[in-house]
Amino acid sequence: MDAARLLGVLRPLLEATNARWAIAGGFAVIAWGSTRTTFDLDLVVDETARPELLSRLTSAGFHVLGDPPGFTNLIHPDPDLGRLDLIWLQGTTCERIFAAAVSKPAADGRIAFVPAPEHLVTMKVKAIKSRPTRVFRDGEDLRVLLSLPEIDQNEAREIFETNGLTELYDRIRKAAGQA
Repeated sequence: MDAARLLGVLRPLLEATNARWAIAGGFAVIAWGSTRTTFDLDLVVDETARPELLSRLTSAGFHVLGDPPGFTNLIHPDPDLGRLDLIWLQGTTCERIFAAAVSKPAADGRIAFVPAPEHLVTMKVKAIKSRPTRVFRDGEDLRVLLSLPEIDQNEAREIFETNGLTELYDRIRKAAGQA
């Protein structure tokens, strides 16, 4: 996947819908300093843009693989554009995530919004809670995020506690020499 090229295709579509959006997932963690590899692009997007944005994406050649509530998974036949996951936000969650989002350089060299570290931690923790084997993929992302000087450790710990994963928080912090 060529993330710079994919963002070049996506930005005009997002702008045409006036959608609020931010880079999430692996590329967001990269924006916060990780060196991880990722093979798809995840975006958080304001739910109000969903119908128009999906129409524009399918017109641009993307195929919808799945569209359950809160999430749409798409793929483009051009392997350089690859896979795109959209996480739809609404209500208070939407307002909080976009209000705290930070501008960071994206894969295309342009500035994009990225959720605050605490919000990325929430997404990763919820993913692990729903599918525990994700800890093998997301554990390193959590270590990077929990090591950031910008993160509120009290809020981060509370996210793990609320999801019944306090032991994981403690293990990650200890392994990073921060316990």
